[in-house]
Amino acid sequence: MKDVARLAGVSTSTVSHVINNNRFVSDGVRKKVNDAIAELNYAPSALARSLKMNRTNTIGMLVTTSNNPFYAEVVRGVERSCYERGYSLILCNTEGDHKRMNSSLETLLQKRVDGLLLMCTEIKGPSAEVFSRYPRLPMVMMDWSPFAFGGDVIQDNSFLGGEIATNHLIENGFTRIACIAGPLDKSPAKSRLDGFYRAMAQAGLDVPPEYVLESDFEFSGGFSAMNQLLSLPLPPQAVFAGNDAMAVGAYQAIWQKGLRIPQDIAVVGYDDIDLAAFLTPPLTTIHQPKDELGKLAVDKLLRRMDDADAPSDLLVLTPALINRGSVICR
Repeated sequence: MKDVARLAGVSTSTVSHVINNNRFVSDGVRKKVNDAIAELNYAPSALARSLKMNRTNTIGMLVTTSNNPFYAEVVRGVERSCYERGYSLILCNTEGDHKRMNSSLETLLQKRVDGLLLMCTEIKGPSAEVFSRYPRLPMVMMDWSPFAFGGDVIQDNSFLGGEIATNHLIENGFTRIACIAGPLDKSPAKSRLDGFYRAMAQAGLDVPPEYVLESDFEFSGGFSAMNQLLSLPLPPQAVFAGNDAMAVGAYQAIWQKGLRIPQDIAVVGYDDIDLAAFLTPPLTTIHQPKDELGKLAVDKLLRRMDDADAPSDLLVLTPALINRGSVICR
């Protein structure tokens, strides 16, 4: 910057004003500075600027690697919101590995990210020792948190979503309804199953133990669970899958058995991933506002960065049924 100022015959503060466009500089002086910048091939140092401003304009995000498109769609919303607000996003995958989770978290913190978004589904949370060295780092947890960290949490009302999905099947005349649940050590999966049980109980319908299977929120898990249900002496008439990825797996199992959706068996999913509308038939599912989730998370994190001592918030998003073609509506 001093070299640019020397070549242009101006002060370093004038060079700064031209680069940042934050104060009036005459056209003649601005041209001298820009010509000097071009001649010297100068580019502002983000590192130097971050040291001076004590802010890097970067946000870190820790996310679980998964074949489930839900995570990719949420990350897309987060990245878009970061871009619109002038921030860069550094994304780290945990690969489902606790050691890698701590390593990735340490990497983000060493890069001095201004805030941290967490969307990891591991049972064991990051090392408390890592967080102890960055006690005032603003954080927002998205969807589910396996640990207490003192930040904000944004999640959907999974209990209500499970209830809505099951009631849709009940209202259309189905009585033998099964549920392919996600991992029950994770609160969204358990809450969706609890919503299923609540709707069935209120309708006075029995749930045989073999009609409820715990799976993994992945395509293959839905495929395996659906095959188990179809092998029962009295298979269900309808299935509520705890997420769309498992519903896609269930579709494949049903197709391989030579059965038809919705004529032979009805299916309801959860998440409303982009793929859901392009299945055959299109999947009836519970919509999670993924773009809104990403936007809210970034906005909440930026507010916490400005006020680190604000009380922690829990924001709950309301799910809604998207009625498509995988359930015969009577």
